[in-house]
Amino acid sequence: VQLQASGGGLVQAGDSLRLSCAASGRTFRTDSVAWFRQVPGKERNFVAGIHRSGGSTLYADSVKGRFTISRDNAKKMVYLQMNNLRPEDTAVYYCATGSTVIQSNLASRTAYAYWGRGTLVTVSS
Repeated sequence: VQLQASGGGLVQAGDSLRLSCAASGRTFRTDSVAWFRQVPGKERNFVAGIHRSGGSTLYADSVKGRFTISRDNAKKMVYLQMNNLRPEDTAVYYCATGSTVIQSNLASRTAYAYWGRGTLVTVSS
């Protein structure tokens, strides 16, 4: 499995960005997918996820109401629409997928088997 995240960049506070993650090499529609982020020297934290059923999403409290995760199974793509960005959103963003992720561990880093390389998002104040 290969995951390639893109769409990061330098923006100002209040701006929007859309991250994309392209998956290849395996069946995608049966995977749960998620975005995590990591600041250097800190843990990789959950941002948003969609269960493989496609019917439920989960967001970290810090991004709820500002970020939206979506998927296009036909294109094997995952998106993260980020609005009203804040300086504290600055991080490297990673997409992840896994076929055994269940609803109760959607936010768990260890539940995901496949990870992309990440894309850097920098939000200036």
